[in-house]
Amino acid sequence: MGLALLWILSAVVFFAGCEKDTDGPLNVSKEDFSYDGEGFFAYARLDSGKTIHLSKDTLYLDMGKMWTFSNCALKSINLDYDKEDSVLWIAPTLSIHATAEDCAAPYYRPDTTLKLLLSSKQMSGIGVIKVKNDADTSLDSIILRRGSLSRDTFEMYLDSAFADVQAFPLRTKDKKHGKNYPTVMRVLDSLTPRVFYWRTMKSTCTHRVDMCKNTVSDTIYPNSWNINDTNLVPVHYACADSDSVYCINSKWENDSTELGKLQERPDTIWHYSTYYTEKIPECGTYSHFAINSFVIGGQARFIRELFTPDEDESFCGPNSKKDWMVYNLSTNKMVVDSDSVTVLDSLYKIWKKATVAPDAPKEK
Repeated sequence: MGLALLWILSAVVFFAGCEKDTDGPLNVSKEDFSYDGEGFFAYARLDSGKTIHLSKDTLYLDMGKMWTFSNCALKSINLDYDKEDSVLWIAPTLSIHATAEDCAAPYYRPDTTLKLLLSSKQMSGIGVIKVKNDADTSLDSIILRRGSLSRDTFEMYLDSAFADVQAFPLRTKDKKHGKNYPTVMRVLDSLTPRVFYWRTMKSTCTHRVDMCKNTVSDTIYPNSWNINDTNLVPVHYACADSDSVYCINSKWENDSTELGKLQERPDTIWHYSTYYTEKIPECGTYSHFAINSFVIGGQARFIRELFTPDEDESFCGPNSKKDWMVYNLSTNKMVVDSDSVTVLDSLYKIWKKATVAPDAPKEK
């Protein structure tokens, strides 16, 4: 008992000797810590990701994922501008002043939005604005134009013939009430022949309904065919008299050990593309495009924002032709002249010769 008490007293003395007035959380940095330098950011976006910025509007720069110790250490954001041909480069730099003082509400990797006031001199001769980080990596770009934007919604009827590849090339009418109107066109691109392999498979009825004398074979072809394997097709029977029922559908039993000879079923994949076309002001372009609905045998609805240039605008497009725009609905992209002039010329010729579908349902 005395020995145990001695051990307890020794432990108390030991821990008491280790105790200090400064016990508590450890300091992250020394009291005299100070750092001045530059931070880094990995995210930047101009005008919230819009395609076109009008010179008369205010340009906004969204910045995020800024490595600056914390928001308290971010001293300032400086913007350097540099012209390179028709491109205006914006290079933000982050100035950091970090100390050992506690941050009242620390936020790491903060983000911010800057309002950029560009002068007419800075925008003169500029067609594209790009923003980069300190690693000279382009993070975002926006087209700079002088003009106006207008948003319109177009609706058009898509005849059921648009589901028939034999009818291609097919398009909607381009004039309504004496005015130009956007069109939808479908074009056959290519054909891919293929072959499915199949065998008949014996199937036995385990629950007859009518004992009809005369029967006919009733092969049950699959709704979908497997290109990578041999398809097994059960052979059922039906009464020759349509008023009689040979077997309950759920009472057929297949026997995969009794198969017929290997047979081929030729098939063709039809590859086609769907386009939206519109006559636009010369050197205009799209700032926004969206498909609201697209129903064959029903209505298609499109929403697009069109840029119309001022008379003194020296930059053109991007567009398909100077006064014609093609939007690929299959890939959800504009078809522009920088991709392939040959393709656009071919599409325009096809559009001119394409069959024009009815613009309203047939009256019954």
